[in-house]
Amino acid sequence: MTVPATEADVDQRLVDALFAVGVSLAVAVVIAADLDETGRAEPGAYLFALAFGTLVLARRRLPRLVLGLTVLGIFVYYMVGYPPIGIALPAVVALYSTAEAGHTRWAVAAGALLVVVAATALIHEGRPLDYLFSYELLTNVALVAAAIALGLSVRARREAREHQERLHRVLVAEQHRQVQQQLHDERMRIARDLHDVVGHTLSVIAVHGNVASEAIARDDEAARRAVQQIAETASGTMRELRATVRALREPGTEPERGALGLSAVPQLVAAAREAGVEVTARLEVPDHRLDGAVDAAAYRIVQEALTNVLRHSGARHASVRARLRDGAVAIAVTDDGRGTTAVTRPGAGLVGMQERAAVLGGQVTFGTSDEGGFAVHAVLPVRVGS
Repeated sequence: MTVPATEADVDQRLVDALFAVGVSLAVAVVIAADLDETGRAEPGAYLFALAFGTLVLARRRLPRLVLGLTVLGIFVYYMVGYPPIGIALPAVVALYSTAEAGHTRWAVAAGALLVVVAATALIHEGRPLDYLFSYELLTNVALVAAAIALGLSVRARREAREHQERLHRVLVAEQHRQVQQQLHDERMRIARDLHDVVGHTLSVIAVHGNVASEAIARDDEAARRAVQQIAETASGTMRELRATVRALREPGTEPERGALGLSAVPQLVAAAREAGVEVTARLEVPDHRLDGAVDAAAYRIVQEALTNVLRHSGARHASVRARLRDGAVAIAVTDDGRGTTAVTRPGAGLVGMQERAAVLGGQVTFGTSDEGGFAVHAVLPVRVGS
């Protein structure tokens, strides 16, 4: 199967072809001029010109070999006795290509060899030293140095461009990773919210449903209050779920949290009391003292802790306390239930509380309370990033 050439490959071949034609023509013109009037501008000399140009076509794949054959060809050309073409002219492209390929020492060594051999030959021919140093040697050194310097410059620019491209790819990959991490964090936050909201709501509904079923025909007022509590809890939960669905449909937007914060804890306490657990609350945190994210996380931690009290502890009494301490808000939810015996292993709710706190730079611990029940302790910074 033939692999189609890319645009870059075509451009490189075109440049190499132009170089080859340029070298062949330049050498051929100098041969034809025969400045020393040797009378030996024969077809064989032009074959050398063609050979020098043909070697250039392989300069990208085999730069050192092309340079070596070019230098050898120059020596053979002069040994045969063809018209002078300058010692450096046929090798300019080969020197440039070798330096561009990163073989600077090869290029410098070959250039020095050409200059030294040319100078030695001219001295042997009896040429005046002033001519040698003022024109011939200076011209050869200038051509060799310019070819090598140009090759190094092109290589340096190419490496700088490649470095910039690699850096750009790294930056793009890092940005993509950050976006993916943000999406993951957003999904985890929404999952924790859903778990807390649905878990608390179902616990309240289950407890009040039992109260209502037991009170029917015995205490209609108690049954009515239980059913009303179920309706209010379900209605509030539906509002939160709709806000969460909007956040899922429009990534990057914050759900409407309404009054969710420590100021909404009294509603949680009232719902727990209606479910049969005597809850006391001491909220010693002034309004608007906490960042919104911290306030919402504190509310969710209290909500999940009270949900566990209703679902697992079998407690009759529970307490909620939130206060400022050492530049942080300390939260404690304790009960007089079965304690750690009711928790065989940390569930999603307890893990979710720890994750919420960790994201904000805080922590959550849990275990047996002083009364023998279960206790949840959380410490959160007052301000995010503090």
